[in-house]
Amino acid sequence: MSRFIGRRLLIALLYTGMGFPPVVVGLFVYLMLSRSGPLGRLHSPLIPALFTPSAMIVAQIIISFPLIAGVTMAAVMGVDRQLRLQVQSLGATRWQTTLTVLQEARTGVVVSLIAGFGSIISEVGAVMLVGGNIEHHTRVLTTAIVLETNKGNFDLAMALGMILLGLSFVTNVVMLRLQGKSFDE
Repeated sequence: MSRFIGRRLLIALLYTGMGFPPVVVGLFVYLMLSRSGPLGRLHSPLIPALFTPSAMIVAQIIISFPLIAGVTMAAVMGVDRQLRLQVQSLGATRWQTTLTVLQEARTGVVVSLIAGFGSIISEVGAVMLVGGNIEHHTRVLTTAIVLETNKGNFDLAMALGMILLGLSFVTNVVMLRLQGKSFDE
């Protein structure tokens, strides 16, 4: 990571963001997008409205970004500085050097993506706050599980939970394949 003024502050903020309680992120997005909030008054196609999938995506990006960026940064910082110098001495551009370092740090980058995905696929609080859990519109598996559990439909809640676990498993298998690892290594 390049040295610049405020680097330590940025890293501290990023690491703090890795521990944000998702429901607080949901509250923040709700307040920003509500009609009385600063973004709610702007009524623009670029600014999502509450109780829409777009608002849910904004909340999930805010939840997952610090985790993905922080773990990726740690993986990149773990790459031997000598590799950067060697690649640059061979005439690589800054972009080529960055790609080489990311390739070397790919295991950590994939882990960061898996962790980020895990943080949003399991999210309930923020998506309920900003999405409203509206049937056929903003209801997702996690909010449907909560709803069915509250209604006493434990069989359906368990079935939905198994679907969610299956999706998570398949996604992780795909990520492992992208990482170039097999299960027997």
